[in-house]
Amino acid sequence: MGLFGFFKSQFTEVIEWTDQIANTMVYRFPVQNNEIKMGAKLTVRESQVPISVNEGEIADVFGPGRHLFYTQNMSILTKLKSWKYGFNSPFKAEVYFVNSKQFINQKWGTSNPIMMRDAEFGVIRLRGYGIYSYRVSNPLVFLKELLGTIASYDTSSIIGSIIKQIVDFFWSTCNNRSNSSTYRR
Repeated sequence: MGLFGFFKSQFTEVIEWTDQIANTMVYRFPVQNNEIKMGAKLTVRESQVPISVNEGEIADVFGPGRHLFYTQNMSILTKLKSWKYGFNSPFKAEVYFVNSKQFINQKWGTSNPIMMRDAEFGVIRLRGYGIYSYRVSNPLVFLKELLGTIASYDTSSIIGSIIKQIVDFFWSTCNNRSNSSTYRR
């Protein structure tokens, strides 16, 4: 391979992601220097929402299928500057794959019993546990609000926050029930 072939091969031509670990929520596709070849192919599976970010701003959101990366408004100057890449000018971008599948069978539980006062039984100790499922319903908000510029995000990063919300709701519900007149005799 000559020098021209070397430069041409330095830019990403195929962008796709297959989740090797069942708990990955967001994955940033690794691209050398964020340079994606013009016309690069993007393969999107049913449970994925790829989001391209260009210069820190969300550029596009893709649905399932095959897509090509290109810019329709390439200036003549950009085309002339691209000679060193064989006129296959790269553009700088990051591609984040947001997993839109359900994350099922997630366990929760109270670490300590919830103390409640009952008119008939006095002080009682309640514990709660169960399973829940969740998914990312708005990939753009998830990317902006939680991810930032992190390369990957998995379920372990968010589980603590979700469990806290569930336990707080459980505690609040139990506390409201113990204070209501329907449970007093």
